Amino acid sequence: MKEFIVSGIQMVVKPNDVEANIEKALEWIKKAVKLDAELVVFPETITTGFAPGVSKEKLWDIVDFIPGKTTEKIQKAAEDNGVYIIWTTYERGLEKGEIYNTAILIGRNGEIVGKYRKTHPFPSERVERGGWTIPGDKAEVFKTDIANIGIIICYDGDFPDLSTTLALKGAEVIVRPAAFLRSYDHWWATNFARAYDNHVYIVAVNSVGPDAEGNHYFGHSMIIAPNGWKLAQGRCAEEIVYAKLSPDPLKYIYGGTTSEQTFDHLEDRNLKVYDVIREGKSVFKPAHKIP
Repeated sequence: MKEFIVSGIQMVVKPNDVEANIEKALEWIKKAVKLDAELVVFPETITTGFAPGVSKEKLWDIVDFIPGKTTEKIQKAAEDNGVYIIWTTYERGLEKGEIYNTAILIGRNGEIVGKYRKTHPFPSERVERGGWTIPGDKAEVFKTDIANIGIIICYDGDFPDLSTTLALKGAEVIVRPAAFLRSYDHWWATNFARAYDNHVYIVAVNSVGPDAEGNHYFGHSMIIAPNGWKLAQGRCAEEIVYAKLSPDPLKYIYGGTTSEQTFDHLEDRNLKVYDVIREGKSVFKPAHKIP
């Protein structure tokens, strides 16, 4: 990993207007480049907004395959500016009405380095529970000249095992595009824990403003260092949240101290006592479980 600046874009979308949102995003990319960003990250489903307010068949018509109309101009912007971009959109599956919630890593040359399909859609989002998306089934780490980058999307961040899987695969930075509606405390706690548990950078970029169904997102994007130090945090507004990431983030136990760090959470795990990779459910019942 090298030292570099990452920028998260808090941008209000025009619900379901892919072209308008792409054009607006292009302007934000220019602003991020002026901050010397080498990695630009957008919130979840930036081409449409999160809750679509239309049928999955109609949403399928609105978006596209990848690559396609939802990515082409952003790929060109990445190439023109020599930056990496985490771009987010609903993605067409092969069958009409088949939708994935996808984040794409676009390289400096405009080519798609890789894509990640959300593996843990929120219950109301899942097609088998009356929603519109189907889950992905892969968690990959993408090697670049700035860092090894893993991707999770919103609700994925609630699941410690997923981020640990990425860390064990060599991730140095995990980006988390989100359309997070729950409390700030949940947002901060999951970002902090995923970073600190796994000693990775978490770049968590949340939506701001309304979607097609009138849900209002609170922003507060944040960048957390591998030692748990909060490097940057946004407000509930359109803005850029950015920070410089160091290739030596575990030298000290916390920001502002010279006390050396003497532990490694991944190396220090006692694997003999773990029994987590199996089905289960909470001993407590939700007030209303989406069937």
